[in-house]
Amino acid sequence: MTKQVRKNYTPEFRREAVRLVTDECYKIAEAARSLDINANMLGRWVREAREDSDTAFPGKGNLSPEQEEIRRLRDENKRLRMEKEILKKATAFFAKEGN
Repeated sequence: MTKQVRKNYTPEFRREAVRLVTDECYKIAEAARSLDINANMLGRWVREAREDSDTAFPGKGNLSPEQEEIRRLRDENKRLRMEKEILKKATAFFAKEGN
């Protein structure tokens, strides 16, 4: 038994595949066959592009505004937790020094 490797397709490849179906009037099965990809996957890409063309296939690093805000808030939360720990240690140090 061999282990199957999952293929990763770039956002550009996905957009071009969707463009074949939407702009060039290829059928999904026909375009999938010519690109050597699964027709169900191409159909899902087309559906995603139609539902939300602006945020479809963001790729790595290209986050939607909501995802960007979540990432920013997580970073801020992490920084604030670290600052809190530093202040706790400093308070304990100065309390011990005062006695």
